[in-house]
Amino acid sequence: MRLTRKIAIVTGAASGFGEGIARKFVAEGARVVVADRDGAGAERVAAALGEGAIGVRADVTSGADVAAMVERAVERFGGLDILVNNAGMGHVPQPLESLDEADFDRILAVNVKSIYLAAKEVVPRFKAQKRGVILNIASTAGVSPRPRLTWYNASKGWVITATRSMAVELAPFGIRVCALNPVAGETPMLKTFMGEDTPEMRAKFLATIPIGRFSTPEDLGNAACFLCSDEASMITGVAMEVDGGRCI
Repeated sequence: MRLTRKIAIVTGAASGFGEGIARKFVAEGARVVVADRDGAGAERVAAALGEGAIGVRADVTSGADVAAMVERAVERFGGLDILVNNAGMGHVPQPLESLDEADFDRILAVNVKSIYLAAKEVVPRFKAQKRGVILNIASTAGVSPRPRLTWYNASKGWVITATRSMAVELAPFGIRVCALNPVAGETPMLKTFMGEDTPEMRAKFLATIPIGRFSTPEDLGNAACFLCSDEASMITGVAMEVDGGRCI
């Protein structure tokens, strides 16, 4: 019960890594706002988690939605201790010059702007209470980029740099900021990254991961739980790979 009495928001939590993080947090004693633009999915996950969770529909690219998401956490649970910026999106592998401008804008809005919008809402609250944890879900793509995913890679590199800068600036206020860098995982986004989900394509991806398997929502939940717990009180500014050795 490493997160007993902690109140957390997890974005993009209706499936994949976000759902795994939300499940782990509730299992460890936290009360969790399961936030996702798929409101029905968020409600489904929250219902499965019981009284320790509520589902909230939120588009993380909307400042109004983000503000309402934070307010809902405070209204229901009485405060906020942890924010997990997990919502993200990618694009299918393609030459960098071929990505549509609208798709580029959407990637930047979901992967980059959302963190800025969330920080504007939670940082003043965390400063006032002199504590708080922000966990950003980046990617191995921001550390060791694959070709034909340039704009996704760049967005996750931004997340890693923002995490480190936020950590340095906010440490004097008792706020820790960390990131996780998962490798491709068994989530709905896997097919997007591979372009097609075939045994041959999976084998090609797995050949780059020394441990020999994809990351799972449980892997991310376990790592997130540690970094957001008081056990990690001396850890800030890290971007920890959860990648089976992919970035070595």
